[in-house]
Amino acid sequence: MFDKNKINNDVLYREEIRRDIEKLKKKKNAIVLAHNYQRDEIQEIADFSGDSLELARKAVNTKEDIIVFCGVHFMAESAAILNPGKKVLLPMKDAGCPLADMITARKLREKRKQFPDAAVVCYVNSSAEIKAESDISCTSSNAIEITRSVKNRRIIFVPDKNLGRYVQTQVPEKEIILWEGFCPTHIRLTEEDVVMAKKKFPKAAFIAHPECSLEVLNLADHICSTKGMFDYAKVSRVKEFIIGTENGMLYKLRKDNPDKKFYVPTTHLMCANMKLTTLGWVAHSLENMVHEVKVPGRVMEKARRTLERMLKVTEKTTGKT
Repeated sequence: MFDKNKINNDVLYREEIRRDIEKLKKKKNAIVLAHNYQRDEIQEIADFSGDSLELARKAVNTKEDIIVFCGVHFMAESAAILNPGKKVLLPMKDAGCPLADMITARKLREKRKQFPDAAVVCYVNSSAEIKAESDISCTSSNAIEITRSVKNRRIIFVPDKNLGRYVQTQVPEKEIILWEGFCPTHIRLTEEDVVMAKKKFPKAAFIAHPECSLEVLNLADHICSTKGMFDYAKVSRVKEFIIGTENGMLYKLRKDNPDKKFYVPTTHLMCANMKLTTLGWVAHSLENMVHEVKVPGRVMEKARRTLERMLKVTEKTTGKT
């Protein structure tokens, strides 16, 4: 039943929490970073939102003493690795990543022994321990250029097999050994979902994230990272888009392109971990300085080299830092 009073109370509560967060940011000299898959209200209060590569760059260049990272654990870890002198807080400590959990450092070391001539390229969606065992990291937006930059012909690509398969189609000169990991959100998008969405929205272009299966990617009009989706939607003459990634993307796409329409091909494209962070948890984290993400010294040093190599390659090819 429609309850107008409840809705009004919810709006007032959110406004109050937002004011509290702004006061706490100034008091604690903090910045709030949010991934594109976060709840709408989290993206609204964030000082900066973006994909994994953008957030990594922003974390390196931030001047604030405290980074409140609205995302999942591996993202906050990366921010902590790149900013050893700053305090990094993850508002919801249970916000993990099933994909990152599909590989362990021990198993990766075993794989390296099987292929001693191979370099390890690790997707940023991995733990600090995995980054410490790898040669260079990558994100979905720079995976192709990173793989091309590696001198070794043979590459062990971890942990996302779908992203690795896509990279293989774009870098045929390399032999890519795939890890059997996958994103539980993107893997739920099927060919049938896309075909049905295209029938329902015949004028729409289908944009797919490279974490989707190759069968789904084969139906895409454009394949790119979340940052790429924003760029493509902005310059495209097309007025309607089917978005093949987590549904949190729709908030900023619609905000930045009010004259265009965006659809999701299925209601299943939601990452439960990304949606754990709420305004209340952000305020709680700032007020009580919890939950700080720390990485052991030896792991941090090795993982930082892996991330810095990625940023250096990207800086050379794009001219951005």
